[in-house]
Amino acid sequence: MALQDRAKATRGAIIEGAASIFETQGYASASLADVAERAGVTKGALYFHFKSKEELAKAVIQAQHDMSLKRSATILEAQHPAVTSMKLLCRSFGEQLQGEPIIRAGIRLTFEASSFGYAVKEPYIDWLTTMESLVRAAQAEGSVRESIDAAALARHIVASFTGVQLLSEVLNGRKTLLDEIDIMWEFLEEGIRR
Repeated sequence: MALQDRAKATRGAIIEGAASIFETQGYASASLADVAERAGVTKGALYFHFKSKEELAKAVIQAQHDMSLKRSATILEAQHPAVTSMKLLCRSFGEQLQGEPIIRAGIRLTFEASSFGYAVKEPYIDWLTTMESLVRAAQAEGSVRESIDAAALARHIVASFTGVQLLSEVLNGRKTLLDEIDIMWEFLEEGIRR
């Protein structure tokens, strides 16, 4: 294995190990020693790639965002009707929250980011932009009333999803998240239909 490939593999293992620790312990309680142990690397290797716990937390958040963007791109490339795409994006993110430790850790760190002085806006801005674009497309398709403010509806969808997934995590570890997303969309569709 080439040196560069080995470095990438080590960095990936550290991010996965960190995700596992951050997901279960949170930012404040996580230690870099625990991350190194979970990742199966020395502390020296960890510090070669990440100079601080804050830098590592930011890398986990970015990895989460990258994974979500990649999966979203697949849905958007399929060119479903716009409302279907919005629903699929929410379900897909719900599935990732249920099955991907990096996604769960990234979301937990996003909520805890103020504790390490980091404002996590980019993922939300990307999601709002995508949803607003889809709302406008749905209006053009005739499935969403034209009188609805597209930016306001996009913000409401993102806020609703954020609340639904957070409440689902608190109440049952996200076991019923996909059902709760479907219910969220039942209510939303009643209010936005043309």
